[in-house]
Formats: sequence, C-alpha cells, structure tokens
Amino acid sequence: MPQSILKSTHYIELGSYQYWPVLVPRGIRLYTYEQIPVFLKENPYITDGYRAHLPSKLCLKSIFILSNETVNIWSHLLGFLLFFSLGVNDMATVLPSAGASREDYVIYSIGLFCFQVCMLCSVGYHLFCCHRSEKTCRRWLALDYAGISVGILGCYVPGVFYAFYCNSFWRQVYLLTVLAFILAVFAAQIHPLYLTQQWKKLRSVMFCSVAGYGIIPACHWVWLNGGFDSEIVKVFFPRVMIMYLIAASAFLFYVSKIPERYFPGQLNYLGASHQLWHVLVVVMFYWWHQTAIYIMKYRHNQPCTDYSSHG
Repeated sequence: MPQSILKSTHYIELGSYQYWPVLVPRGIRLYTYEQIPVFLKENPYITDGYRAHLPSKLCLKSIFILSNETVNIWSHLLGFLLFFSLGVNDMATVLPSAGASREDYVIYSIGLFCFQVCMLCSVGYHLFCCHRSEKTCRRWLALDYAGISVGILGCYVPGVFYAFYCNSFWRQVYLLTVLAFILAVFAAQIHPLYLTQQWKKLRSVMFCSVAGYGIIPACHWVWLNGGFDSEIVKVFFPRVMIMYLIAASAFLFYVSKIPERYFPGQLNYLGASHQLWHVLVVVMFYWWHQTAIYIMKYRHNQPCTDYSSHG
C-alpha cells in the first residue's frame, strides 16, 4: 500500500477479534473515551471511535468514515429517505387508489413530514456532535430533542384523526391536547438547565409523559366503539399495542445502555444501545404509518356506527 495512504489509515478494533483499516480524511482522527471533551462523555461503555474537535466542514466529511456514530447517522438518514419515498408513493398511488379526501392528504402529509423532520434532526445532531464548539453541539442536541417531539406528534395526528373519525368533538379535543403537550416540551427546552445532567431524568419523564398520554385516547376510543368485542377494536387495538411495545423496547435500550453495559469496548461500532434505539424508532414509525393506511381504508369502507359517534 502506498505510503501516503498508509498515513491516513487507522486500524480500528471491532470487538476484540479483528482490526479494520479505515481511511480518514486529513484533519480527522478517532479518539478514545478518555480523550474526548467532557460534553461528549455520555456513555463510558463506548470506549473508542469518537470524532471530536472538528470544524463544520470536517463534521460533514466525517459522514463517510467509520466511527461510533456511523450507524446512528446512517440509520436515520436512510430513515428519512424511507419516509420521503413513502410520502411520494402515498400521494401518487396509495391515497388516490383509496379514494382519499382532502383531509386524508393533509393528515398523511403532516404525519410523514413529522417523521422526516425527526430523522433529519437526529442526523444533524449525530453528525455535528463532534464539533469543536460545545455551544454548537448543544444547539444540535436541542434540535434533536425537538425532533423527537415532532416525531411523536407525527404518530398522534393520524392516530387520533382516524380513531375519532366519526366524532369530531373528541378528535379536536385530543389533537389540541397533544399539540399543547408538544408546545410545553418546546417551551421547556428554552430553560437553561434543560440540556444539563440535572435535568436528564426530567427530560425522560417529559417525553414518556407525552408518549404515554396516548393511552388515554386509546382507552376512550375502545369505550366509544363498544369495548373489546367490537370488530374495529379487535382489528386495530393489537396494532396500537405493538406500536407501544416497539416504543417501550426502544426506550429501554436508550436508558439502560444495554447491551454495551455488559460488553464495554466490544460494541463501539456496531450493536450499541443507541443504535438499537435508532433502528427501532424507524421500525415504529413505519409500523404506525402502515397501520394508519390500513385504518384509513377501513374507515372509507365501513360507515360510522352508533358506538363511534356517541360521546
């Protein structure tokens, strides 16, 4: 191998079994956990493969190198492309073939737009978290948290709209309540302590509260439709539960730092908890999008019953 290429090649350890040569652009190097700035020290079980001290231009270039953020970046970049392509397909094929109304187009546009915003905010943070300026890193982190809120909103909008398709009063009540929750989270982000370690648990509580609130309209929806013996409840309630199961699994990986907690230094590049969280978020959004398509078609084919319209 030419000497010039050897100089730009780093041999990195994947697990403890094999070493991979990685070509790194000039000006970028990978650091160990001990070498990175304090504001990047989130997970001591990820011991190597960190990018740090980079200007914006090199942050962008680092998208093409193998670091411990590569999977985090590309999982949501590909997720963005997935939801963008789903949007194009929905507007061009799925919705017209289902005889969609103008409201349907609006609802699906909002939902998929929210998912895409969530993906891009995440990509931005994981790409620029290695910036030499801590202030820049914190700004992108705030944007990442904002993106999570927007993604949650993207789940609620089609869910509430089609659940309460036959009851405009409760549809408006729950949509406005969810919007108020999201705006409250945005307002909390302005607080100077929001991104600090002191508020770490509070941040988790806020996001869990916003996501968990969905249980209330779900239970109300079951009651309005005549309980668990109702046909529509039998069809869609399990899909709602699967969505919450995926979300809970993703969150457990996120907070527990499992599996790398039990294999410190072995999962620096592949298989870490944050990567599993990323993949499960994409799976959850995709599952919910497919569920919304399914329930829209059901609503178009089935007239509203007396159960659905009483309050």
